[in-house]
Amino acid sequence: MDWSDQGIVLSSRPQGEGSAVATLLTRDHGRHAGMVMGGRSARQRGTLEPGTLVAVRWRGRLPEHLGHFTLEPVKGYAAGFFDDAQALAALISACALVEAALPEHEPHPALFDGLLTLFGLLDGPAWAETYVRWEIGLLAELGFGLDLDRCAVTGANDYLAFVSPRTGRAVTASVGEPYRDRLLPLPDFLAGRGGGGPAAVADGLRLTAHFLERHVLNGPLPPARDRLRERYANAVARAGLNC
Repeated sequence: MDWSDQGIVLSSRPQGEGSAVATLLTRDHGRHAGMVMGGRSARQRGTLEPGTLVAVRWRGRLPEHLGHFTLEPVKGYAAGFFDDAQALAALISACALVEAALPEHEPHPALFDGLLTLFGLLDGPAWAETYVRWEIGLLAELGFGLDLDRCAVTGANDYLAFVSPRTGRAVTASVGEPYRDRLLPLPDFLAGRGGGGPAAVADGLRLTAHFLERHVLNGPLPPARDRLRERYANAVARAGLNC
Protein backbone atom coordinates (compact mmCIF):
# COMPACT_ATOMS: atom_id res chain seq x y z
CA MET A 1 0.00 0.00 0.00
CA ASP A 2 1.12 3.53 -0.72
CA TRP A 3 -0.36 6.94 0.06
CA SER A 4 0.73 10.58 0.24
CA ASP A 5 -0.61 13.29 2.53
CA GLN A 6 0.23 16.31 4.65
CA GLY A 7 1.35 15.59 8.19
CA ILE A 8 2.27 17.29 11.46
CA VAL A 9 4.99 15.58 13.49
CA LEU A 10 3.67 14.76 16.96
CA SER A 11 6.64 12.81 18.31
CA SER A 12 9.52 10.54 17.37
CA ARG A 13 11.60 7.92 19.13
CA PRO A 14 14.86 6.17 18.23
CA GLN A 15 14.67 2.81 16.47
CA GLY A 16 17.74 0.71 15.84
CA GLU A 17 21.08 2.32 15.18
CA GLY A 18 20.10 5.26 13.02
CA SER A 19 16.38 5.19 12.33
CA ALA A 20 13.35 6.59 14.15
CA VAL A 21 9.66 5.87 14.50
CA ALA A 22 7.64 9.02 13.93
CA THR A 23 4.01 9.62 14.85
CA LEU A 24 2.18 12.13 12.70
CA LEU A 25 -1.24 13.69 12.55
CA THR A 26 -2.04 13.43 8.84
CA ARG A 27 -4.86 15.38 7.29
CA ASP A 28 -6.64 12.51 5.55
CA HIS A 29 -5.27 9.42 7.32
CA GLY A 30 -5.44 10.51 10.97
CA ARG A 31 -2.83 9.70 13.58
CA HIS A 32 -0.31 7.41 11.95
CA ALA A 33 3.11 6.00 12.84
CA GLY A 34 5.90 4.95 10.49
CA MET A 35 9.59 4.15 10.32
CA VAL A 36 11.88 6.93 9.11
CA MET A 37 15.12 5.47 7.80
CA GLY A 38 18.05 7.62 8.88
CA GLY A 39 15.71 9.58 11.14
CA ARG A 40 18.43 10.18 13.73
CA SER A 41 20.80 11.80 11.24
CA ALA A 42 21.65 15.49 11.48
CA ARG A 43 19.74 16.12 8.23
CA GLN A 44 16.53 14.53 9.48
CA ARG A 45 16.65 15.62 13.13
CA GLY A 46 14.97 18.97 12.55
CA THR A 47 12.27 17.39 10.42
CA LEU A 48 11.24 15.17 13.34
CA GLU A 49 10.78 18.02 15.83
CA PRO A 50 7.20 18.14 17.19
CA GLY A 51 5.12 20.65 15.29
CA THR A 52 6.88 20.29 11.94
CA LEU A 53 4.57 20.35 8.92
CA VAL A 54 5.72 17.76 6.37
CA ALA A 55 4.79 16.27 3.05
CA VAL A 56 4.60 12.56 3.81
CA ARG A 57 4.55 9.37 1.80
CA TRP A 58 3.77 6.10 3.58
CA ARG A 59 4.46 2.61 2.23
CA GLY A 60 3.54 -0.70 3.83
CA ARG A 61 2.30 -4.16 2.94
CA LEU A 62 -0.90 -3.89 4.99
CA PRO A 63 -2.69 -0.91 6.63
CA GLU A 64 -2.06 -2.28 10.13
CA HIS A 65 1.71 -2.57 9.57
CA LEU A 66 4.11 0.10 10.81
CA GLY A 67 5.37 0.81 7.30
CA HIS A 68 7.89 3.44 6.22
CA PHE A 69 7.61 7.22 5.97
CA THR A 70 9.38 9.45 3.50
CA LEU A 71 9.18 12.99 4.85
CA GLU A 72 9.87 16.37 3.27
CA PRO A 73 9.77 19.33 5.65
CA VAL A 74 7.43 22.17 4.74
CA LYS A 75 7.57 24.37 7.84
CA GLY A 76 9.14 23.86 11.27
CA TYR A 77 6.93 25.77 13.70
CA ALA A 78 8.92 24.92 16.84
CA ALA A 79 11.98 26.79 15.57
CA GLY A 80 10.05 30.03 15.78
CA PHE A 81 9.56 29.64 19.53
CA PHE A 82 13.05 28.74 20.71
CA ASP A 83 13.21 32.15 22.45
CA ASP A 84 9.71 31.78 23.95
CA ALA A 85 9.70 28.84 26.31
CA GLN A 86 6.01 29.12 27.21
CA ALA A 87 4.76 29.20 23.62
CA LEU A 88 7.07 26.29 22.78
CA ALA A 89 5.66 24.38 25.77
CA ALA A 90 2.14 25.03 24.41
CA LEU A 91 3.10 23.67 20.97
CA ILE A 92 4.61 20.52 22.49
CA SER A 93 1.62 20.10 24.81
CA ALA A 94 -0.83 20.30 21.90
CA CYS A 95 1.11 17.66 19.96
CA ALA A 96 1.22 15.37 23.00
CA LEU A 97 -2.52 15.73 23.61
CA VAL A 98 -3.36 14.91 20.00
CA GLU A 99 -1.15 11.83 20.11
CA ALA A 100 -2.69 10.64 23.38
CA ALA A 101 -6.31 11.41 22.49
CA LEU A 102 -6.79 10.29 18.89
CA PRO A 103 -7.38 6.71 17.79
CA GLU A 104 -5.01 5.45 15.11
CA HIS A 105 -5.93 6.00 11.45
CA GLU A 106 -9.13 7.97 12.23
CA PRO A 107 -9.19 11.11 10.04
CA HIS A 108 -9.85 14.45 11.73
CA PRO A 109 -9.16 17.06 9.04
CA ALA A 110 -10.73 19.85 11.12
CA LEU A 111 -8.36 19.05 13.98
CA PHE A 112 -5.40 19.00 11.58
CA ASP A 113 -6.36 22.47 10.28
CA GLY A 114 -7.03 23.72 13.81
CA LEU A 115 -3.63 22.57 15.05
CA LEU A 116 -1.88 24.49 12.28
CA THR A 117 -4.01 27.54 13.10
CA LEU A 118 -2.95 27.26 16.74
CA PHE A 119 0.72 27.13 15.78
CA GLY A 120 0.26 30.27 13.71
CA LEU A 121 -1.28 32.16 16.65
CA LEU A 122 1.16 31.18 19.39
CA ASP A 123 3.32 34.22 18.68
CA GLY A 124 0.43 36.59 19.42
CA PRO A 125 -0.23 38.50 22.67
CA ALA A 126 -3.21 36.29 23.60
CA TRP A 127 -1.52 32.96 22.82
CA ALA A 128 -2.47 31.43 26.19
CA GLU A 129 -6.18 32.19 25.78
CA THR A 130 -5.95 30.83 22.23
CA TYR A 131 -4.44 27.61 23.54
CA VAL A 132 -7.26 27.12 26.06
CA ARG A 133 -9.82 27.65 23.30
CA TRP A 134 -7.97 25.08 21.18
CA GLU A 135 -8.29 22.49 23.97
CA ILE A 136 -12.03 23.20 24.12
CA GLY A 137 -12.14 22.64 20.37
CA LEU A 138 -10.28 19.36 20.81
CA LEU A 139 -12.92 18.22 23.29
CA ALA A 140 -15.69 19.17 20.85
CA GLU A 141 -14.00 17.43 17.91
CA LEU A 142 -13.84 14.21 19.92
CA GLY A 143 -17.49 14.38 20.95
CA PHE A 144 -17.22 16.00 24.38
CA GLY A 145 -18.06 19.63 23.68
CA LEU A 146 -18.75 21.93 26.61
CA ASP A 147 -21.99 23.92 26.71
CA LEU A 148 -20.86 27.39 27.76
CA ASP A 149 -23.55 29.49 26.03
CA ARG A 150 -26.34 29.47 28.61
CA CYS A 151 -27.20 28.35 32.13
CA ALA A 152 -28.08 24.67 32.44
CA VAL A 153 -30.69 25.50 35.12
CA THR A 154 -32.34 28.75 34.02
CA GLY A 155 -31.44 29.00 30.34
CA ALA A 156 -30.15 32.53 30.93
CA ASN A 157 -26.79 33.83 29.75
CA ASP A 158 -26.57 37.04 31.79
CA TYR A 159 -23.57 36.13 33.99
CA LEU A 160 -22.23 32.64 33.46
CA ALA A 161 -19.60 31.96 36.10
CA PHE A 162 -19.28 28.21 36.74
CA VAL A 163 -19.24 24.86 34.91
CA SER A 164 -20.60 21.58 36.20
CA PRO A 165 -17.73 19.07 36.43
CA ARG A 166 -20.20 16.29 35.67
CA THR A 167 -22.08 17.63 32.64
CA GLY A 168 -19.77 20.32 31.22
CA ARG A 169 -22.65 22.82 31.21
CA ALA A 170 -22.37 26.39 32.44
CA VAL A 171 -24.43 27.96 35.25
CA THR A 172 -24.88 31.57 36.28
CA ALA A 173 -23.22 33.14 39.29
CA SER A 174 -26.50 33.35 41.22
CA VAL A 175 -27.36 29.69 40.63
CA GLY A 176 -23.86 28.35 41.22
CA GLU A 177 -22.73 30.44 44.20
CA PRO A 178 -24.17 28.09 46.88
CA TYR A 179 -22.32 25.19 45.23
CA ARG A 180 -19.13 26.97 44.14
CA ASP A 181 -16.89 24.51 46.01
CA ARG A 182 -18.26 21.72 43.81
CA LEU A 183 -18.14 23.61 40.51
CA LEU A 184 -15.36 24.66 38.15
CA PRO A 185 -14.83 28.40 37.57
CA LEU A 186 -15.65 29.64 34.07
CA PRO A 187 -13.08 32.21 32.94
CA ASP A 188 -14.49 35.51 31.68
CA PHE A 189 -12.82 35.17 28.27
CA LEU A 190 -14.69 31.90 27.67
CA ALA A 191 -17.96 33.51 28.70
CA GLY A 192 -17.57 36.44 26.30
CA ARG A 193 -16.45 38.90 28.97
CA GLY A 194 -13.05 40.53 28.75
CA GLY A 195 -9.79 39.49 27.17
CA GLY A 196 -8.53 36.98 29.69
CA GLY A 197 -5.35 37.34 31.72
CA PRO A 198 -3.08 35.02 33.72
CA ALA A 199 -5.55 34.01 36.44
CA ALA A 200 -8.33 33.42 33.88
CA VAL A 201 -6.01 31.30 31.72
CA ALA A 202 -5.04 29.24 34.77
CA ASP A 203 -8.75 28.61 35.43
CA GLY A 204 -9.21 27.68 31.78
CA LEU A 205 -6.37 25.16 31.91
CA ARG A 206 -7.92 23.57 35.02
CA LEU A 207 -11.31 23.45 33.31
CA THR A 208 -10.11 21.71 30.16
CA ALA A 209 -7.80 19.39 32.12
CA HIS A 210 -10.76 18.03 34.08
CA PHE A 211 -12.74 17.07 30.98
CA LEU A 212 -9.74 15.82 29.02
CA GLU A 213 -8.84 13.44 31.84
CA ARG A 214 -12.42 12.34 32.44
CA HIS A 215 -13.84 12.02 28.93
CA VAL A 216 -10.96 11.72 26.46
CA LEU A 217 -7.91 10.18 28.10
CA ASN A 218 -9.58 8.21 30.90
CA GLY A 219 -6.47 8.92 32.91
CA PRO A 220 -3.80 11.53 33.57
CA LEU A 221 -2.74 14.20 31.13
CA PRO A 222 0.48 13.74 29.14
CA PRO A 223 3.57 15.02 30.99
CA ALA A 224 4.00 17.77 28.38
CA ARG A 225 0.57 19.18 29.28
CA ASP A 226 1.42 19.12 32.99
CA ARG A 227 4.66 20.95 32.26
CA LEU A 228 2.75 23.65 30.39
CA ARG A 229 0.44 24.21 33.37
CA GLU A 230 3.37 24.29 35.80
CA ARG A 231 5.36 26.65 33.61
CA TYR A 232 2.41 28.99 33.24
CA ALA A 233 1.62 28.90 36.97
CA ASN A 234 5.25 29.67 37.79
CA ALA A 235 5.26 32.60 35.39
CA VAL A 236 2.12 33.96 37.02
CA ALA A 237 3.64 33.51 40.50
CA ARG A 238 6.78 35.37 39.43
CA ALA A 239 4.59 38.22 38.24
CA GLY A 240 3.04 38.42 41.70
CA LEU A 241 -0.38 37.11 40.70
CA ASN A 242 -2.27 34.39 42.52
CA CYS A 243 -3.61 31.69 40.15
